[in-house]
Amino acid sequence: MKNTKNKKNAKSVKNTKNAGTGSAGVRRMLVISLDAVGGADMEYMKQLPNFGRFLKDASVCTNVESVYPSITYPAHTTIITGRMPNKHGIINNTKVQPGLASPDWYWQRKYIKGTTLYDEAIKSGMKVAALLWPVTAKSDIQYNMPEIFANRPWSNQIVTSLINGTPAYQAVLNQKFGHLRDGKRQPELDNFVQQSLLYTLQHYRPDLTLVHFTDVDTHRHLYGVHAPEIKEALERHDARLGQIMFALEKLNMDKDTDVIILGDHYQKDVSKIVYPNHFLKEKGLLEVEGQEVVAWKAICKNCDGSAYIYVKNGYGHLQETLYRMFDKLKENPESGIANVFTRQEAIARGADPRCSLMLEAKDGYFFLDEWRTFSENVIADERQIEEEHAMKAVHGYLPEGEDYSTFFMAKGPGIAKNVSVDKMHLADEGVTMAALLGLDLGADVDGRIITEILE
Repeated sequence: MKNTKNKKNAKSVKNTKNAGTGSAGVRRMLVISLDAVGGADMEYMKQLPNFGRFLKDASVCTNVESVYPSITYPAHTTIITGRMPNKHGIINNTKVQPGLASPDWYWQRKYIKGTTLYDEAIKSGMKVAALLWPVTAKSDIQYNMPEIFANRPWSNQIVTSLINGTPAYQAVLNQKFGHLRDGKRQPELDNFVQQSLLYTLQHYRPDLTLVHFTDVDTHRHLYGVHAPEIKEALERHDARLGQIMFALEKLNMDKDTDVIILGDHYQKDVSKIVYPNHFLKEKGLLEVEGQEVVAWKAICKNCDGSAYIYVKNGYGHLQETLYRMFDKLKENPESGIANVFTRQEAIARGADPRCSLMLEAKDGYFFLDEWRTFSENVIADERQIEEEHAMKAVHGYLPEGEDYSTFFMAKGPGIAKNVSVDKMHLADEGVTMAALLGLDLGADVDGRIITEILE
């Protein structure tokens, strides 16, 4: 493969003319997100029949840096906006809602600031389909089955999905393939998404299709980064890719479709939990009755391998005190805290500008929001993870380093063959995909067009 060097981020993106054969006179694009698949998985993926076939003349980067915090919703929003979380507004998977046992997620399009790849595609006259792509609920996507779940005892999953997506489209998919699904269990969920995708390509022929598979992410959480179950999940992804490429060929869509396959973040193995809210409660900054937060001046909101510390309006004077407290805790090798970032340092990394501090966990540790302790110890052991949290690996850590990177591969009429890109950022993907489709994500982007891979 040809090697290319990564350039500095461009601050503006120009329209790229792109003749093609889609319904709006532009080339089609299919974007496949493989949640929690990393650059380190590529060696095994190359050995699999369908990934191996795809990679023979694809352009590839095995060192793609994620966002901070490196979790699914901020990452996927950066992928389709070209902007960092502190600009597009999706700064975590879930909201700060003290007292709720299950906080709401950033499911709806309304939470994204600025435009997206699918918004610009729709404006240009394209048909767009999205299957479980994060933060697309109640968007203008014409064929939309958003990632959202019933989060209250009185809510119903099917109704929640229908009112947040395209009702008639989802009704057809549920009627035909609903029997394949078993809640959020994997691989059943991805099997349902796969058949829904194949049906969508055949019957609706979208110009832009976004699909999100979570098989590997689920099994890494359950079993660990390098567990045997991960190879099995990658093999299922390989079979899915084979079916997708065969369908494109059978439908005569392979000649006008650019296929982009990418990851959003990687994961790290964990065995211990840190509860920052325990320390805030001990300092009288968090008041609890039973299992509910009744008042707070400062509170922790976790992102797995990192955590935000928020200070309530009117208590800004506590920020320096909190920094000293957590910085002192960091000195304890058993605290699980690797770094304490100021608000300015967090913003510089693309995180939430509303936070007061940000904590980074040591390898092997992750954060949760509970204030309780286990035997007056704020660190939980592996047994307690299995019994109470069922997670052997998580993400959310600082995205630097090849051993924690994700990947990008692309193939199609608009993609140069056999180009190897040394390093990319998730923000580069959105502006590059926009350029391939002849679209513009605006001047306020953080990524650059990866011109090396454009045909």
